[in-house]
Amino acid sequence: MAVSASTKLFTKFSNAIAHAAGRPATFVACCLLVVVWAASGPIFGFSDTWQLVINTGTTVITFLMVFVIQNTQNRDGAALQAKLDELIRASAAQNAFIGIEHLTDEELDEIRKECEARAGERGRELTKQEKARAAADIAEARVRRKAGFAPVSG
Repeated sequence: MAVSASTKLFTKFSNAIAHAAGRPATFVACCLLVVVWAASGPIFGFSDTWQLVINTGTTVITFLMVFVIQNTQNRDGAALQAKLDELIRASAAQNAFIGIEHLTDEELDEIRKECEARAGERGRELTKQEKARAAADIAEARVRRKAGFAPVSG
């Protein structure tokens, strides 16, 4: 799959901006900027223009940062999901968990609650393999129901 130069450039840009925005030095610099702006209030008579400077600046920066950070988060989430899918595929866990990130929040909550209920029914601590198997069974049943397949007994 060919990736355009503009996509690569935006990826590098958004990574650099998101990384820089998360640094303590950036936070301190922004705090200092607000202190300088506040201290300059008496000089400018707390005018409307003085207030407009900080309002406009913060609004524009916030607006642009939403897109940059969302791009970074989307990419990180997709990479993490691909890694998890490969671990599931290559491990003793069942492949039924692959793709459950596309379920609704309610469906995911139901799977989690069913897993907890199964663990509670047994009245003991489950092994890691038992937990994985029970959760995979629940996820598989959910996917089968959603796809319109008959339930699997087991």
